[in-house]
Amino acid sequence: MSTTRVFVARLAGCTVFDPAGDRVGKVRDVLVVNRTNDPPRVVGLIVEIPGKRRVFVPIGRVTSIGPGQVITTGLINLRRFEQRGGEVRVIAEILGRKVDFTDGSGEATIEDVAIDEKRQGAWSVSQYFVRRPKTSGSLFAKGPTAFATWREVRERISTEAQSAEHLVASLSDLKPADLANTILELPPERILEVASELPDGRLADALEEMPVDDQVSLLAQIDDERAASVLDQMQPDDAADLVAQLPDDRQEQLLGLMEPEEAEDVRMLLEYEPDTAGGLMTTEPVILSADSTVAEGLALIRKADLPPALGAAVCITLPPYEPPTGKLLGMVHYQRMLRHPPHERLGAILDQSLEPLSAQASAAEVTRILASYDLVSVPVVDDADRLVGVVTVDDILDYLLPDDWRSQDEDEPVRPESVRRSSNG
Repeated sequence: MSTTRVFVARLAGCTVFDPAGDRVGKVRDVLVVNRTNDPPRVVGLIVEIPGKRRVFVPIGRVTSIGPGQVITTGLINLRRFEQRGGEVRVIAEILGRKVDFTDGSGEATIEDVAIDEKRQGAWSVSQYFVRRPKTSGSLFAKGPTAFATWREVRERISTEAQSAEHLVASLSDLKPADLANTILELPPERILEVASELPDGRLADALEEMPVDDQVSLLAQIDDERAASVLDQMQPDDAADLVAQLPDDRQEQLLGLMEPEEAEDVRMLLEYEPDTAGGLMTTEPVILSADSTVAEGLALIRKADLPPALGAAVCITLPPYEPPTGKLLGMVHYQRMLRHPPHERLGAILDQSLEPLSAQASAAEVTRILASYDLVSVPVVDDADRLVGVVTVDDILDYLLPDDWRSQDEDEPVRPESVRRSSNG
């Protein structure tokens, strides 16, 4: 009987369809269980369905796996995936592991795993694609590769961290919130390995989307220089919220290692109570002079890395143009800029009807202003009417929502034909 072979790293991201051809979701990982005398058995797929929820699809419900697609019976339990004891995720936990060849020929690193279907619905690990250590001193050289069966290698018992390069590559298309959730679902020891592989900016994005306790826990496992570099990449208000949760001695240590300008913003935010406009605001609004043109304003808010809420309006101040700025003159909303010619001066189209908030204004007052005037951001000034930041609608939502809002399940009905999760499919 012919055997179907699939490499797991190539399976990640494949679209899952039901028998009618409707899209169900995307494959994010393959779940296996180890056996004493036989290769690990595949028990199912971890599939991301709409709503960014990850669910378990038993391998017995998979009718075919082809290039770029997986076909299921359409019967899927919508309960959020939870890993059980004895279950191992191939991409999250196996790729990057160190192994030794049983014939004594040396060590290698697992870069991919092949799974075979021996009969309908019965899949198991057949081969590992491994890479031996490089033999050349060149920085660009790579070690030779080889295929090895389950019996030809054994996992090395070592305390050194595994490489998370392949796992990080599989997460490259995730938005920050989804990346944060994915990281937190990993085994504790794997979280640190993934954090070590992520670029500082990408880790900063993920940290901003994590609950405070998880932020503090992860930052506690990172050395001070890396932690300071990551804090530099975070939005100042998010960095300040995180630093405020740390012990005083580590606060000062990290602030001393951060870039001076970034550290100054964080120190300023730490001076305000967390339930005030000053404690909620971000210190990086879009700021221009009154002589700047509509064309210049639109060019600034077009930047891809600018959060939408900050790009909704431009703050117009007297010099200097870095918070705390000169006196705030007003704001120009992007819709108003769209209604005027590119050469129009921003000072001529100011919205002066909106009163800025004091940095000591309460969170309740900030909420009322945003809701009453249908705003997505509101400027914050100090006692000298200098702009010190803006509070955006996402800032106030983060404050109003419960601490565990990121981990709460949606009240989502389960389809009547859903099946119970079972390891034997």
